[in-house]
Amino acid sequence: MSHEPGQAVEMADNNKEIPAYDKEFGRDTVQNSRSASPDEILASATNIPPQTPPARTITGMSWGIVVAAVLSSTFLFAIDNTITADIQPAIVHQFNDTGKLSWISVAFLLTSAAMNLPWGRCYGHFEAKWLYILCIVIFEVGSALCAAAPSMEILIVGRAICGIGGVGMYIGVMTLLSALTTIAERPVYLALTGAVWGLGTVCGPFVGGGFADSSATWRWGFYINLCIGGLFSPVYLFILPRVDPRPGATFAQRIVEIDWVGATLLAGTLVSTIMAISFGGVVYEWNGKETIPLFVVGGVLFIMTIIQQIFAIGTTKERRIFPVQFLKSKEMVILFIETACGGTSIFVPIYFIPLLYQLVKGDSALKAGLRLLPYIMLLITFVMINGWGMGKFGYYMPWFTFGSILVITGSALLYTIDPSTSDSAIYGYTVLIGIGAGSFSQAPFSVAQALIAPEVLSQAISFISSAQIGGATIGLTIANAVFLNTAQNDIAKALPGVDLKYIQGLIAGVGGSFFDSLPQSVQIQVVADIVSSFNKAIVIAMVAGALALVLSLFMRRNKLDLSGVPQV
Repeated sequence: MSHEPGQAVEMADNNKEIPAYDKEFGRDTVQNSRSASPDEILASATNIPPQTPPARTITGMSWGIVVAAVLSSTFLFAIDNTITADIQPAIVHQFNDTGKLSWISVAFLLTSAAMNLPWGRCYGHFEAKWLYILCIVIFEVGSALCAAAPSMEILIVGRAICGIGGVGMYIGVMTLLSALTTIAERPVYLALTGAVWGLGTVCGPFVGGGFADSSATWRWGFYINLCIGGLFSPVYLFILPRVDPRPGATFAQRIVEIDWVGATLLAGTLVSTIMAISFGGVVYEWNGKETIPLFVVGGVLFIMTIIQQIFAIGTTKERRIFPVQFLKSKEMVILFIETACGGTSIFVPIYFIPLLYQLVKGDSALKAGLRLLPYIMLLITFVMINGWGMGKFGYYMPWFTFGSILVITGSALLYTIDPSTSDSAIYGYTVLIGIGAGSFSQAPFSVAQALIAPEVLSQAISFISSAQIGGATIGLTIANAVFLNTAQNDIAKALPGVDLKYIQGLIAGVGGSFFDSLPQSVQIQVVADIVSSFNKAIVIAMVAGALALVLSLFMRRNKLDLSGVPQV
């Protein structure tokens, strides 16, 4: 009997072919998968008899070198997520252009979110090693453009290219480590990936700030990517094992199986919506001729995406860009939303804590970034503890409940701060968020892979990573819009008649001389307005924690099967 290329098929007792995607998520545990509900099949995946997992084909020092090499790319991608948080004043000072400042961060986030699912699908069809190397090349080209940019426009283009390559590298690392490790050791390596991602994300501000405050200038915040990429290039080329999900398939066969229609519609939806939220009220009026069309286009494209995915227009049900089959399972949907909440909980403090210290305390870029050290240490520690704990005991629901409670607590306490709040109190509040977010933000990768069939591994990775990056992007975009709009409106009331560009300069951290010229009473009011805007932005992290807590109560209490002897 014939079937679609690459479609995993299993023979059931009734001699009918059962495609892997029809079996949904059970790892060969349910024979009557056509009649069982997705959640029944998912539940059965938690009671799988122990099996001996296949051993890794690469071990010892070679394996350690490979892991270090691929994790270095995750570190670079994570740093680029947040490196602009502390170098914006230096960039504005060099190019003398505040009008396009928002694009420096938005361009990277836009392309990262838009390319997440397409890259995930590509890793399910093409040889992972060479696709991963291609993503590294794209990322390095973007980094070179950023580092050598003669204008703000070229810098923005470079940031967009970095986002395209960076998210491809990130999914590639997840795919390679998942394919090269056993189910028992996988949680530890995915937790390590999450720890490195968290480290890079939090290090971004003070790495960028360090370069911005030195004679090397902010440009070396991007040149460093070329140095590290070049250092590990021999490992990527000669030691990294090949992983081919479609051995024997031609390039033409692989390329036509990608849902390009869905990818285009989804990318357009994300780009239009994020641009509208990012620039509304800051660059353009909320009811202006630029903002309203963006929302309308985003809404229309979203509806078109839903219709195209439901009816598989221009593709097949098995090849849709969004893994719709996962939406049939309550557990996978919860994991998706939990991941988005975790990403939001991590990113909002990372962006706004350094900004708070720069604008309110007068810290340098480097010093403001270093304020995040307590947060980063606890975040990384608990990401690793979570990976070890789930690998050893198999339970995952308590991690989400415990972590989300701490995120809510820490965010609620940050919401109460004012200009007189001590540094130690702020450190303590951020530490609570770090412990909480670290306890569950990376867990969905391991949980999802323990519940799905191996044939849809790359889809599961892109499904969860799209929630992580997309959730962080949307959450941060909303928080930034809240902060900028609130600060701009409140400061404008304190400074009636002052040109808007001076107010925007104060918020961007480049209006120091103007701020110093203000009467002391006005300075106090401006600082209070900035802190108040920070309080409102932090509410987004609080909401994410609350949503994560509620959903965690609906998760299964089962113990996942992660049997096998890990290889270290």
